[in-house]
Amino acid sequence: MWFRAALFCVFAVALALASALAGHMISYSFAAKVGSKSVDGILNLLASSMLAVTTFALTAMVQAYSGATNSITPRAVQLLIDDSTSQNALATFLGSFLFAIVGIIALSTGIYGETGRVILYAGTILVIALIVVTFLRWIQHIARFGRVSDTIDRVERAAIAAVHAMVQPPRFGPAEEPSVPDGASLIHHTDIGRITHVDLAQVGEVAASIGCDIHLVGLPGLLVDPARPLAWARAPVDEQAACRIRDAFTIEHHRAFDHDPRFGLVVLGEIAARALSPAVNDPGTAIAVIEAGTRVLAAVLRHCPEPGWTPPAGVIVPPFAFADMIEDMFRPLARDGATTIEVGVRLQKALAALAVIEARARPDCRAEARDALDRALGELTSKRDTTELSQLHHQLWSNKMPPPSDATFAIPARRC
Repeated sequence: MWFRAALFCVFAVALALASALAGHMISYSFAAKVGSKSVDGILNLLASSMLAVTTFALTAMVQAYSGATNSITPRAVQLLIDDSTSQNALATFLGSFLFAIVGIIALSTGIYGETGRVILYAGTILVIALIVVTFLRWIQHIARFGRVSDTIDRVERAAIAAVHAMVQPPRFGPAEEPSVPDGASLIHHTDIGRITHVDLAQVGEVAASIGCDIHLVGLPGLLVDPARPLAWARAPVDEQAACRIRDAFTIEHHRAFDHDPRFGLVVLGEIAARALSPAVNDPGTAIAVIEAGTRVLAAVLRHCPEPGWTPPAGVIVPPFAFADMIEDMFRPLARDGATTIEVGVRLQKALAALAVIEARARPDCRAEARDALDRALGELTSKRDTTELSQLHHQLWSNKMPPPSDATFAIPARRC
């Protein structure tokens, strides 16, 4: 944001210099016709009004962040902070204020006459036009900025973008502990935090230098500590090579959306859990989250890495476990929505839709659906609801499972 505001200052300084150096090229009659004398009042009005508009815009953004933290989930606030439209609007308003201040200072020096004011006048009109366009866009944007539906859409887009960055298709079946052979060289990290990015090219260079494959253990989103290995190799790894491998892992205090598709699913689950809390009691939002999460998981099932996304030679990257992904997404919903039949029905249909997309995911989806059913049967108080949910589960997960008839998930076509 500071860069955009700085551009306005540079533009104002350039106009001031151009007015002083090239003002003599403009005739007095033309300067009188365009009303260049009014530039003083315009700049004063711009300076006073844009400071108030900047304060208003900043207040609206802070309120949106606070509302998302209190009513949605704190983990989604980063997506609101990174919103380019809000940053551009705030930078434009602040930059126009700085432009007016620089223009007023330039006029107070008296280094150019009436003709030199024409250039500054023209630049001021251009800035006002930019302010009007930005303000109209900002009004349209702030009407939905930070709302629950807008936040769900942002998390969904971020999660799907992270899915497209995966270098391996998902692995199906129960989660497995990484198998490290005896005598392998283990590389540990000295910091404690979350992996947000792995520089595979740098790891590939180290693998080529030691002449042995390097097997990664840590994926983006994993919490690392000195006791948990990041990678291992069968060949001896000296300290210099180990340092380069550690440097390839970006460790932060908090998880990020960019390369961690599971984090997006976790955040969606948190939004649904907050909506299903007794204080909120909003099953409609939980159902919207289920549909968004199902689209993300469908993208996971349909994902085929592009040729440019394949790991470098000598780097073995483990795939994300699909069972972990659906657990991240659906377990909070099954737990907190166990007393709501509408959420239970939608959960069963969503998992059945995923099983139709990829047959290998059927056991994982069936296990999660069974867990959701067991939780619901223990919490539902209506016999009719328990019978309806049990019958639906049996219908969807029988050997001849038809696709859900009323699925509303817009699932994209397979990418490969």
